[in-house]
Amino acid sequence: MSKSENSSVDPGTISRSGMSSKPFAPFLPLAWKLAHDRSLVLGPTGVLMAIINVTPDSFSDGGRHNEPDDAIQQALRCVEAGAGILDIGGESTRPGAALVSAAEEQDRILPVIEALASKTSAILSVDTYRAETARFAVEAGAHIINDVHGLQREPEIASVAARTGAGLCIMHTGRDREKLADVIDDQFLFLNRSLEIAAEAGVDRNRIVLDPGFGFAKDTTENLELMARFPELFALNLPILAGTSRKRFLGAVTDREADQRDAATAATTAILRLSGAAVFRVHNVAINRDALLVSDAMLSAKRQGTGR
Repeated sequence: MSKSENSSVDPGTISRSGMSSKPFAPFLPLAWKLAHDRSLVLGPTGVLMAIINVTPDSFSDGGRHNEPDDAIQQALRCVEAGAGILDIGGESTRPGAALVSAAEEQDRILPVIEALASKTSAILSVDTYRAETARFAVEAGAHIINDVHGLQREPEIASVAARTGAGLCIMHTGRDREKLADVIDDQFLFLNRSLEIAAEAGVDRNRIVLDPGFGFAKDTTENLELMARFPELFALNLPILAGTSRKRFLGAVTDREADQRDAATAATTAILRLSGAAVFRVHNVAINRDALLVSDAMLSAKRQGTGR
């Protein structure tokens, strides 16, 4: 299979069974096109996206980097530890978190994005579902828009991505709607609608990465089943981001509190990398870097052993 075949698959060939006439090859190089004439090669090695919460109430690290200077320094430490992407958010997405206004969200994150754009060459991502915030963030230097509502809360955010050329991370969520019983069926139901919104807005598919939304209105059984059946998601013919870091289902499995779940997170990083995930959104960059190094070394040895 050539380097370009991943991006040339006709979505119309995809069937529910997870097979298509040209199956997606998650370990082949694929250029993720981003804003400001940047791009990121996905496939051959895993990429770490560091979580930079400029919030007082995020579930794991709320308040630790609430001030812009603290958030900036934490982001730069994450780059030193091996992060290729910095994901900056100004509103907690944990269940029951207090809503903030668009103005407050922007006041929290825009100074951080502007500063980081001048201090590092790392890719910058804005974690928001608001179209206005996304537009301001890209103007400030962000390369990626990461929407935890999968474009379905403020569909105009897709138009922002199209106009700015930003990379777009589209996440599945089960919140505030009735889910299908089968976890993969529900992924296809939700994400296909999100992809329709993106297409209608004119977003090129080479700018899109999908996120199955671990932990978002999914119980422990559903999260584990989603991990076990992860390769079925490649029927959507797009790269996939995994965000398991310190999630509640890992606490249920290990009986550990949120700030003690980094080893469990690293285990999921290794498992999901071997299953084809391309990007990993994490709190602790260093331990997940090691997990990816081992996973990618094994994948490389496998390719050499099979001659592919």
